[in-house]
Amino acid sequence: MALAAPRRADYADVLAAPPHLVAEVIDGELRLHPRPAKPHSMAATALGEELGPPFKRGRGGPGGWILVDEPELHLGEDIVVPDLAGWRRERMPVVVADEPYFELTPDWICEVVSPSSEKYDRTEKLEIYARERVGWAWLVNPLTRTLEVLERADRGWLIRHVWRDAALVRAEPFDAIELDLAVLWADVILPEP
Repeated sequence: MALAAPRRADYADVLAAPPHLVAEVIDGELRLHPRPAKPHSMAATALGEELGPPFKRGRGGPGGWILVDEPELHLGEDIVVPDLAGWRRERMPVVVADEPYFELTPDWICEVVSPSSEKYDRTEKLEIYARERVGWAWLVNPLTRTLEVLERADRGWLIRHVWRDAALVRAEPFDAIELDLAVLWADVILPEP
């Protein structure tokens, strides 16, 4: 007797997930993980606060972007939730409130990696973002206090820069301003090892 192929997860599975978990569908598999821990949340919030005024609002920078915290992205059959995503306004001038998720591929994503998510963020999710032609990906690690900037190329991702600690950086595609990485971890004290 032949075994039936396992059912591929879909949006109904995401909607049925417990509300205290983040639900994603990657390659037909439902992935559930806990809400971000404190260092993760603090770094993502600080990054959004730094990029928002100059790029979303045009205060102290060029504007021209829509930036969103934890957007649900429907990219082909995959459903992913990066920590931050950005669209150039020439591609998405406004957000139409017709669906609770986005189908237009962002121009930039940021994943704040944690021990529970890093292996997926660096592998399957980056593959999805490359396939869908996201131009830039940032990987922020609040525990090692690093920022990696990746640019999509024909054959995957190129690491453009890796910075750490309190570096002052101009990170593409937001290199019109200088970003002080210390701001991302300023409010978190890590326990001693």
